[in-house]
Amino acid sequence: QVQFVESGGGLVQPGGSLRLSCAASGFTLDSYAIGWFRQAPGKEREGVACISSSDGSTYYADSVKGRFTITRDNAKNTVYLQMNSLKPEDTVIYYCAANLMRSRCGPQIITHEYAYWGQGTRVTVSS
Repeated sequence: QVQFVESGGGLVQPGGSLRLSCAASGFTLDSYAIGWFRQAPGKEREGVACISSSDGSTYYADSVKGRFTITRDNAKNTVYLQMNSLKPEDTVIYYCAANLMRSRCGPQIITHEYAYWGQGTRVTVSS
């Protein structure tokens, strides 16, 4: 089965850090741009970060720029999201997915270009 498996979520205090992992299962991710998304109840899924396959270039949504860092380890078939300076509004479920239409991140993240969604990992930022 082709999908991603997200992990690393949990409870953290405001200002704290978490590192999320996104492991590909059933395919190799080195040819795809990979995105991290998050979704709050009743809201649309928001793309927060993307990393290209070719040159490793990245894109971040303004809401996380300067706090989150996306990296990839093709040898481990895994993408990571380092989240620092976490805020209560970062409390949502995080997902990763592969861009089936392009290998390089564009000037924005277009959700319908992505596939192979996993179950997500929940992040809770609370004191």
